[in-house]
Amino acid sequence: RSNPGETMAWSESVDTVLANKEGLAAFRAFLKSEFSEENVEFWLACEDFKKTKSSTKIVLKAQKIYSDFIQADAPKEINIDFHTKNDISQNISEPTLSCFDAAQSSVYCLMAKDSFPRFLRSEVYKELVKKHQDRNQKRWLPFL
Repeated sequence: RSNPGETMAWSESVDTVLANKEGLAAFRAFLKSEFSEENVEFWLACEDFKKTKSSTKIVLKAQKIYSDFIQADAPKEINIDFHTKNDISQNISEPTLSCFDAAQSSVYCLMAKDSFPRFLRSEVYKELVKKHQDRNQKRWLPFL
């Protein structure tokens, strides 16, 4: 569970939200409401991918990420520039742990500059902050 300080700290950067289970869930719900949850899903898939040790799994996970997010008409296609998409397409047959870094960085910047500020102004975020403030007041004022 997040404490009220953490909830308020989320407003400092998208990293604090992505690193917190409850914050991430709220951010995902917000992105889903904006029909752009593929961005955070891609970012999370890349984070998981970079921790992969087995070379067989690297190839399988890379192909899954590619088919889910990168290739034309992918079910969760992310919005990245032609050159980045082209580089990934050319190297997907022999993927490395860094093959999605440029795309992940691009998506991260998009979330940080575009989606995140809107998230902080959203009802989803305001409700979460209010819930934590209410919970904290009850903890300190048990006689209420």
